[in-house]
Amino acid sequence: MNARRLIPTATLAGAVTLGLVALSACSSSDAADKKSGDKLAVTASFYPMEFLAQQIGGDHVSVTTLTKPGVEPHDLELKPRQTAELGESDVIVYLKGIQPAVDKAIDQSGVERIVDAASLTTLEKHGTEVGHVHGGDEHAADEHAAEEESTADGNDPHIWLDPVRYAEVAKGVGAALEKADPDNADTYRKNTDALVTKLGGLDTAFKQGLADTATKTFITTHAAFGYLAERYGLEQEAIAGIDPEAEPSPARIKELETIAEQDKVSTVFFETLASDRTAKTIAADSGLKTDVLDPLEGITDRSKGDDYIEVMQANLAALEKALGAK
Repeated sequence: MNARRLIPTATLAGAVTLGLVALSACSSSDAADKKSGDKLAVTASFYPMEFLAQQIGGDHVSVTTLTKPGVEPHDLELKPRQTAELGESDVIVYLKGIQPAVDKAIDQSGVERIVDAASLTTLEKHGTEVGHVHGGDEHAADEHAAEEESTADGNDPHIWLDPVRYAEVAKGVGAALEKADPDNADTYRKNTDALVTKLGGLDTAFKQGLADTATKTFITTHAAFGYLAERYGLEQEAIAGIDPEAEPSPARIKELETIAEQDKVSTVFFETLASDRTAKTIAADSGLKTDVLDPLEGITDRSKGDDYIEVMQANLAALEKALGAK
C-alpha cells in the first residue's frame, strides 16, 4: 500500500508525528494496512480493464482509468500528472500491446503488482482476411496482403470482445486482487465467479443467436472483431486493419464492394470512437445500410448500453439483424 494514502487524519498534527506514521505505514504488511479502512488503489489502462477491476473489486477498490470516456485508446498520450500518479497504484491492470504510451509508463512506474491481460489468455494474429478475395482479382490480393502486413504484423489485442477469453482474464485479475488484499479475498473470489457466470451467459447468447444466419460475413471499420468472429463462426471483413485510423487502399474498397454483393452483406458497421466517414461512403456506394458495432474501447453517451454486458448485448442484436439470424 502507499503510505501517503494510509496516514490517518489524526496523525497530521506535526511534522515529527507525520514522519513516524509514514515510517510505520511503509513497514507494515498489506493485510495490516487494509485494517485502516483504506481501499485498494487500482489503475486500469482503459475501459475493458476498468470494468473488470470494478466488477471484481466492488467496494474494496478505488479504480482510476488512464483513458477517459470518449478518448480513442490506441492513440492515448499520457499527461505528466497521469504518469506520476501511476506510480502510486497498488495494482495496475492493463493490456500490453494496445497503448504504447501506457506500456512505456507502466514499465517505468516501479509498481510491484502489475497485471497484463495479454498474459492471462492466448493471443492470435487477426486483420483483414488475406486470401478471402472474390472474383480472382490477384492485383487486389497483392495490395490487400501488403496492407495486412503493415497494419497487423503483431498479435490482435482485442481479446475482450470474446466473452470466453475475457472470462479467462477476469479470473487472472481476481487472483491478483486476492493476493494484493488477502483480507477481502473471499469477496474478490465471489465477485469473480459472478462475473464469469455473466460472461458465460453472454457466450451462450451469442452462440444461440448467431447459429443460423443468412450470411456469416460482416464488414466493419477496423479489425477489432477477429476473436468474436472466430468464436462464433463468422467472417470479419475490415475496412482498415488493426489500427482504426488506417486508410484502406482503393483495391481494398473495391474488394469489399465485391464481397458485399457475393456474400449478401446488408450492413456496413462503424463505431463510436473512430471516424465513420469511410464506412458510410462504402455503404452509400454499395446501397447498404449502416449500424454500430461497438469495439467497447470506451463507454460514452453514444454507447448502446451503460456497461460491457449491455453493449455486448446490443452488438449481438446488431449482428443478428445484419446477418439475417433465423
